[in-house]
Amino acid sequence: MNETANRHTEENEISLKELILKIQERGMYLWSRKRVIFLAGILGGLLGLAYAFIKKPVYTATTTFVLESGDKGGGLGAYAGLASMVGIDLAGSSGGIFQGDNILELYKSRVMIEKALLSPVNADGQKGLLIDRYIRYNRLREKWEKKEATRNIVFNPEPHRVKDSLMAEMVKDIHENILQVSKPDKKLSIIKVETRSKDEQFSRLFNERIVKVVNDFYVETKTKKSQENIAILQHQTDSVKAMMEGAIYRSVEVADATPNLNPTRQVLRAPALRSQANAEANKAVYAELVKNLELAKISARREAPLIQVIDEPCYPLKRDKTGKAKGMVIGGFLLGFLTVCYLILQSVFKHILSE
Repeated sequence: MNETANRHTEENEISLKELILKIQERGMYLWSRKRVIFLAGILGGLLGLAYAFIKKPVYTATTTFVLESGDKGGGLGAYAGLASMVGIDLAGSSGGIFQGDNILELYKSRVMIEKALLSPVNADGQKGLLIDRYIRYNRLREKWEKKEATRNIVFNPEPHRVKDSLMAEMVKDIHENILQVSKPDKKLSIIKVETRSKDEQFSRLFNERIVKVVNDFYVETKTKKSQENIAILQHQTDSVKAMMEGAIYRSVEVADATPNLNPTRQVLRAPALRSQANAEANKAVYAELVKNLELAKISARREAPLIQVIDEPCYPLKRDKTGKAKGMVIGGFLLGFLTVCYLILQSVFKHILSE
């Protein structure tokens, strides 16, 4: 048993010794090729410097805002039964479609990005669509000129197969490379919208447009049901008011038509009494409708989400560009490292072939 253990120990010592010798051998080989590695590092540094000169800077526009969802009824519970008689749900009319973080998904939708791209802007003193700015700085027209189907393409809201295909490509690029929406802190309701592109004006303009388009759509959708109920209730209120005023006018008209009413002919009082009764009934209905209308307006204000902008983009935008020194260091290190790896592999293959 002792002899077997000693033999294993000697084999392990020999293996470790061989490993150290091989490492020394590779180190000596690399030292002998130090000029090649040095030249590779210099060449990599020059390439990194050229890259720093050629690469265009990336401009980042950032908007942060606070989103506070509307109240779903709060202290109006006492009026919920009364309001429900005319179709107003004060207890839960704000729920359902968009809750909390769902606004983040709106920023990723194709419809919202298309609306932002097709919005009119004024850049460099020229009026046009934001999508034209995107096409210009990406030089897409030069590529489209080579094909007959895309040579004279014009972007507008009308559907078209080729246009929709090109729009889908642009939306994908914006979604993957330009637009980024996040919540810096999951516990807070602060939302951060960033747009990064090689065109400073496009970064800011698109950031402003996408924030406006999405937030307006979000508020409109959250309050749509309440606004529809208010419109219906307003129409009913106006109708009852018109009927009440008509009944009052007819009552006065009947009274004027019979100035010297014969006390023995009570039947002549019937039209006037009927008009007065209608006016009183319409007055009571009108009072309830006005009360319910005001309650509905209060409910709509409570349900409306609050979107308060904290920071918005302003010139000059944040500029990300690879520095000359940084480009030289990174380029030199990368090419030098790759050269070392190549020399080591070359040495290993030569050693294997020699055996």
